[in-house]
Amino acid sequence: MNRQLTFTVFVYTCIFAGVAGLVYSLSQMSNVVAHWKFLLFTIFTLTVASKMSVKIPRIDVVLTFSDAMIFLAFLIFGGPEAIVVSAVEVIITCFVLKRQGHPFSKLAIPFNIASVVVATSASFLCLTAIFGNVQNSLSANDTTGLIAVLGILAVSQFIISATLASAFQSLKDNSDFLTTWKKSGFTASVTQITGASVTGIAYKVINYGDYFSTSVAVLVLIVAYFSFRKIMSDMTTSIEEAETAQREKAAIEKLRAEQAELHAGELGVALAEQQRISEQLRETNDALEYAAYYDSLTKLPNRAYLIERLSLLFELGIDISNKYFVLFIDLKRFKNINNRLGHAIGDKVLALVAKRLLRVVKLEDTVARLGGDEFAIILNDLKSKEDAVRYARKIHQKLVQPFSLNGHKVFLGVNIGISPFDPEHQKPEDILRDADIAMHHSKERETEFAVFDKELRSKILETIKLESHLRFALEKNELSMHYQPLVSLEDGSIIGFEALLRWYHPTLGFVSPAQFIPIAEDSGLIIPITEWILKETTTQISKWQQVAPKYSQLMVSVNISGKHIAQDGLVESVREALEISRIDPSTLKLEITESTAMEDAERTVEILTDLKGLGAQLSIDDFGTGYSSLSHLHRLPFDTLKIDRSFVYKVGENGEHGEILQTILSLAKNLRMKVIAEGIETEAQLRLLRNLGCDFGQGYLMSKPLPKDEMEKMLYKKTLWFPQTFVDEEFGVNESDYPLQRLDSEVSQ
Repeated sequence: MNRQLTFTVFVYTCIFAGVAGLVYSLSQMSNVVAHWKFLLFTIFTLTVASKMSVKIPRIDVVLTFSDAMIFLAFLIFGGPEAIVVSAVEVIITCFVLKRQGHPFSKLAIPFNIASVVVATSASFLCLTAIFGNVQNSLSANDTTGLIAVLGILAVSQFIISATLASAFQSLKDNSDFLTTWKKSGFTASVTQITGASVTGIAYKVINYGDYFSTSVAVLVLIVAYFSFRKIMSDMTTSIEEAETAQREKAAIEKLRAEQAELHAGELGVALAEQQRISEQLRETNDALEYAAYYDSLTKLPNRAYLIERLSLLFELGIDISNKYFVLFIDLKRFKNINNRLGHAIGDKVLALVAKRLLRVVKLEDTVARLGGDEFAIILNDLKSKEDAVRYARKIHQKLVQPFSLNGHKVFLGVNIGISPFDPEHQKPEDILRDADIAMHHSKERETEFAVFDKELRSKILETIKLESHLRFALEKNELSMHYQPLVSLEDGSIIGFEALLRWYHPTLGFVSPAQFIPIAEDSGLIIPITEWILKETTTQISKWQQVAPKYSQLMVSVNISGKHIAQDGLVESVREALEISRIDPSTLKLEITESTAMEDAERTVEILTDLKGLGAQLSIDDFGTGYSSLSHLHRLPFDTLKIDRSFVYKVGENGEHGEILQTILSLAKNLRMKVIAEGIETEAQLRLLRNLGCDFGQGYLMSKPLPKDEMEKMLYKKTLWFPQTFVDEEFGVNESDYPLQRLDSEVSQ
C-alpha cells in the first residue's frame, strides 16, 4: 500500500471513529442537554474560554483554556457531555479560523473534529476502566483522587491527540513519524498540563465555595489571567528588546572587527589589488591576442594568423617551404542558406565545416577561416602535388556530405584551389592570391578542385585586363545591341527580337560575350550594364512598334543575369525602363536561365512575382541544361520556355533524335507555357519543331543577330522569315505568287 492510500485510509478511519463516538455520546446525554447548568457551561466554553489564550515567549506554544473546560465537563457532568463539548468547541474554533483566512485542506476540519472526539472518547474510556463512574467515585475533599483523575486525563489526552496529529502530518508531508512527534508533540503537552491544573483549582472552588466565594475566585482567576498575560507580553517585549540590543551590539562589534581587519590588511589589499590588475592586464592581452588571431565563430585561426604562419615559412626558405601547399576553399550556395534558413543556421554550418576540416588534416597542419564562406589550409610536409590533390579530394568528399540542423538537410558545394610554394612568391599574399585564382578556375570549370600553374596565371591576368577595359566600355559607347528575330513557327511572321549584347573594343576588336559576360558577372558590372540594356532595348522596340500597325505588339526579350536576381533593384530598373519607353509592359520579356532560377527558388519566385506584377513577360532560358526541380518549376510564373540550342542541334536531316524535344514540349504544354526553340539552322529542324507544335523559334536559318540599323531595314523588306525553299515546299506557293525577298547568302547560311 502506498503512502497516499495509507493517508486516505487513516483520515477516513479517524473521521468514522469520531462520528461514532459523537453519536454515541449524544445518545447518552439526552437529559443533561436540557439542564440549564450544562447549557450555561457550554455557552461559557464557546464564547469565553475558547478565546482565552496566552502565548509563551521564545517557544511556539499557546496556552488555551479549552482543554480545562473539557476536563471540567468530565468531572461535573460526565464523559459523554465532555465529548460533545470538545466537538462543538473544535467546530466553532475551525470555522472562526477559516473565516479569518486560515487555509484548511479538504479533510483538515473533519479530521480535527474527529481527532478531538477520538482523544476525548479514549480518555473517557481510560477513566472508566480505572475509576468507574468518576462522579460517583470522586468526593469533593479527595484531593489525591482528583489529582489522579486529572493526571490520567491530561496524559491520555496528550498522547492520543499528539499521536493522531503527528501521524496525519507525517503521512501528508511524507516525513518520518518520530521526527514529526519530536518536533511538535511534546510542546503540545504544555496545553494539557495547564488545562489539568486550571481544572483542579476550578473544581475545588466550585465544590467548596458558596456563590460569593465562587464569584470572588472567578474574579481572582480573571485578574490572574490578565496579569499573567500582561507579564507574558512584557516578557516578550523585554526579550525582543534584549535580542535587538544584542544584535546591535554584535553588529557594532562586527563593524569594529571589520574596520580593524581593514586597517590591518591595507597593505595586503593593495598588494592583492596590484596582483589583480596584473592578472586582468594579462587576461586582456590574451583576449586581444586571441581576437587578433582567431575567428570568434569557428575558433579557427584567422587571416592575420595565416599570414604570420606563411611569413615564417618564407623566412625558412624555399628548401623548406616547397614541402608546403596552400588550399583555398570556397563554399558554394552558402548565401542561399543565410537567406532561406537564417544567419543562425549559417553560423552553425560554418562551425561544423571547421570541425570537419580539422578531422581531415593532420595536427601540424593549419586550418584558418579567411572570412565569410572562405577557408584556407596550409598542408605541411607533403612529398608531391599528388598528395595535396589527395587531401583536396578528401576535403571535398567530407564537406559535400549533408548537414542536419534543426530538422533541415543542408547541402554545400565546394570549390578548392591548390597552390604550391614558388620562388616567384615574394610575400604570403602572393601564394594566397594564386590559391584563390585556382579556386575560381575550379568554379568556372565546375570541378572539385584546380591546381595553380603559370598558364592559369596568364589567363587570370588576361581576365583582369579585360575587366579593366570593360569598366569603361559603357562610358566610351563600346557596347551595342544586336537583335535576332523571334519567329512564329506557325506562319513565319515575326513576333519580336532577342536583344544580344556585343562589345567592340578599339584595340582588342570584337570581344566574345562568352569572354566578357562572366567577367561582368563576377565583378558586379553586369548590373549597370543590364540597366543600360533595359533602357536601350525598350526605347528601340518602342520605335519599331511604330513602323507599321502589324508591328504594334513587337516584343523584345532581354537576358537577366543571376547576379541581378540575387540583389535588390531589378524590379525598380525594369519599372524605370518601362516608364521611359512607354511601351506596353507585355511587350517586354525577361529571360532567366534555368540554373539561375533553381539556385534559390524561393527568392526567384518572389522576384519574378514582382516582375509579373509590372506586366512584363517571363521566359526560362536554356531549359534542359541545368537541374530543375519540378516542385519549384510549376510555382515559377514563366510565360514561355526556351529550348536550349544543344537539343535542336541534335536533330538530323530526317528528323531523328527528336524525342527530348517532344518531352520538353509536352512538359511546357502541361505547364501552360509557350515554347521557343533557339539555334534553328536547318529546314529539317524547323520542320520537326513545327510538327511537334513548337510555338516560336529563332536561329540562323531565319536570321542571324543584326545591329539595329540593319534589322530595321529587314523589318521593312520581309513579311515572312522562313527560307523561300521551305515556304515553297510547306505552303505550296512560288516566289511570284508570294513575293519574298531572299536574304543574302551570309544571312541565310
